Amino acid sequence: MKDGMRKEYDTMGDVYVPADKYWGAQTQRSFQNFKIGKEKMPDQIIEAFAYLKKAAALANVELGTLDEIRGKAIAKVCDEILEGKLKGNFPLAVWQTGSGTQSNMNVNEVIAHRAEELTGKNPTLHPNNHVNCSQSSNDTFPTAMHVAALLEIKKRLMPAIEKLQATFESHSRKYAEIIKTGRTHLQDATPLTLGQEIGAWASMLEHDKIQIKTSAEALRELALGGTAVGTGLNAHEQFGERSADIISELTGERFITAPNKFHSLTSKDQIVFVHGAMKALAADLMKIANDVRWLASGPRCGIGELTIPENEPGSSIMPGKVNPTQCEALTMVAVQVMGNDVAIGVAASQGNFQLNVFMPVIIYNFLQSAELLSDAIVSFNDNCAIGIEPVEEKIAENLQRSLMLVTALNPHIGYEKAAEISKKAYKDGITLKEAALELKILTEEEFDKYVRPENMVGAKDV
Repeated sequence: MKDGMRKEYDTMGDVYVPADKYWGAQTQRSFQNFKIGKEKMPDQIIEAFAYLKKAAALANVELGTLDEIRGKAIAKVCDEILEGKLKGNFPLAVWQTGSGTQSNMNVNEVIAHRAEELTGKNPTLHPNNHVNCSQSSNDTFPTAMHVAALLEIKKRLMPAIEKLQATFESHSRKYAEIIKTGRTHLQDATPLTLGQEIGAWASMLEHDKIQIKTSAEALRELALGGTAVGTGLNAHEQFGERSADIISELTGERFITAPNKFHSLTSKDQIVFVHGAMKALAADLMKIANDVRWLASGPRCGIGELTIPENEPGSSIMPGKVNPTQCEALTMVAVQVMGNDVAIGVAASQGNFQLNVFMPVIIYNFLQSAELLSDAIVSFNDNCAIGIEPVEEKIAENLQRSLMLVTALNPHIGYEKAAEISKKAYKDGITLKEAALELKILTEEEFDKYVRPENMVGAKDV
């Protein structure tokens, strides 16, 4: 034995492994031969593996393909993984075999070695024969992908969306009576209320939430039970169904065995579908964050209709400057998610014959998107959105200066005469009323009767 090392072996021969780690030869070979980047297999995947390995062990015991002592030991170690007791034993890079075999074997080896500690090697446990019983990396890794993805969405992303949505809904009600100018094409447009404007942001999030929730239903299908190519070779015919049932019990989320394992092993269209909904969320967040920083621009030379909280000094050279940093962080996250979507889409298209071999990069990008979106939404909500306040004087000033109030005259004098009034007002630097009177198109009484911003905003209920 080398200092601090122990000898392990696999089908390729002997290899030395750190003595204080539970992994075995296959993990060590991957650790040594794939020193690529800093991206490690996400914790959520390891957690998902713990759920599925425990479920597989219990199902195998129930179906008579694994003895109870080994099954209970495996289940116990899986609980330890979920409790965080075995951190530091899952060191492998994302950039490994496209099936995720190395990470599957990493988990198998850690469980087997730790389980042997618990049993005193009576009986012994083999990573392939016992921990991986009735399984293949080809069905475990896509199963872990679906479990990890669904749990991340349910536990983190959905609550984050709902938090920001609630903030916008509150602001929408609070500012329902504040009438402001609209803007289309970055040009002045007809009025609406600030409540309507913010209410649209809340509605975007509601639609995004529904789209993510609806698409995520596809993640409830699990590949487990398909083994190598989808035929279920070396697994009990009821293994997939029982494993899915047990994973459901362990996670609190309903999972089912995929009706077609050939599809579940080779196609990643379900992940693509869900991430597409997350990309839609990113697109809406980009729009919302840009709206906020446009409306809060200034404080004196911008639009300046909103104020937002100051998080930190905004400039290294310009004293007193405060920038919309939460908006900027959120938009950067949105861009990253859109880039991740490209990677996921391209990777998902590489399913040759009975297996997709880009699964680690797919789930790495997916989970990064979910995590970044969750964190950024909460940060934006807590440090920016909650503190949004209107600058009513500026809002009123911009509204009164808007030439697009002339649109209210269309039904009374026609489009061309209304345009004539607007163009004269702009050219001469006078008000719409002054232009209408000079052109003798309307009397002052008629103008005041027709041009009433409060009557131009439609229903104020949002």
